[in-house]
Amino acid sequence: MSVLSVQAKLRTAIRRKLLAWYRNHRRDLPWRAREGETPNAYHVLVSEAMLQQTQVATVIAYFHRFIEAFPTVEALAAADEQRVLRLWQGLGYYRRARNLHASAKVIVEQHGGRVPDSVEALSALPGVGRYTAGAVASIAYGRAEPIVDGNVARVLARWFAIEEAIDAPATKARLWSLAAELVPAKGASDFNQAMMELGALVCQPRGPKCVACPVRGECEAAKRGEAEAYPVKAARRKPRAVKHQVVAIESGGAFLFEKRPAQGLWSNMWQLPTAEELEGDVNAQAIAAWVKGKCGLIISQVKRVDSFTHQTTHRTIEFVVWRVRARARKRKRETNAQVWRKLEAVDDLPLANPQRRAVAMVLER
Repeated sequence: MSVLSVQAKLRTAIRRKLLAWYRNHRRDLPWRAREGETPNAYHVLVSEAMLQQTQVATVIAYFHRFIEAFPTVEALAAADEQRVLRLWQGLGYYRRARNLHASAKVIVEQHGGRVPDSVEALSALPGVGRYTAGAVASIAYGRAEPIVDGNVARVLARWFAIEEAIDAPATKARLWSLAAELVPAKGASDFNQAMMELGALVCQPRGPKCVACPVRGECEAAKRGEAEAYPVKAARRKPRAVKHQVVAIESGGAFLFEKRPAQGLWSNMWQLPTAEELEGDVNAQAIAAWVKGKCGLIISQVKRVDSFTHQTTHRTIEFVVWRVRARARKRKRETNAQVWRKLEAVDDLPLANPQRRAVAMVLER
């Protein structure tokens, strides 16, 4: 079966069988229009931002809270970034939240509050790539635009038994070409959602349920009995191991929190002061010296609490948590980037997952 073109007969069979299956097995999701309803483009845009790198089951509760807080694109555009980040707290990949917030402002300022319906206009929004633009255009507006996310790529790789590494540029181009050929001129919304639904529920990464697949008769990998051999992936570099020293600085029963820089990992989130630059075996003396140099505080006690590991795409980060006591008379005044709080009273501060874990660890001890 060629990966360069799809024969008309095969294309028709895939569409017919997949759409029939989708009508009977589609999940009732809060951002998904029910039969006969008009899709809410804003809901689709928010859901697509949240679903990047995140499972549907995790996103549902976040989506409900987010839409309750920002029911319209205008409400999101007018919101304070810190509130947006707080509602996103726990989802990770916080750049998605900042880009969604920025996109809402552009939609209000340049599109009169209406989410654009063309791939070109959608692609001009902050953080909106080829997949998200195609997803919003097709799902919300029925445009015959292809989409290729992780689920769709896996489905296509198996249907057409693609031997090349799925993350290679040439293979990505082939997948987009196949998706473009398969998406129908009418019914693109249901078809694209059906492709993703099939990947999520049936054509799963491990243990694909080929017996339950409506398109197994057209799937080359299934015919060969080798579904789990696809997709082929190139070997990835091993994540780099690094250490971050998290320092819970206490003074008068309150702890110092600081705002991270506007650029980089977890930008504009809040944290307990964290030393990312200290290398080697860090001891109590090194922590005390770092706190004095960075925060201007004199430390009377230093205690190592515990450590844990957090995995990102490119790094394996070991967070070492310390608790120190600062002399009260040396406490600095609060600023927009530095506050003193009791650990039980930080719900209004957007904290990334590792920092939330560090706070919990200090509380437990």
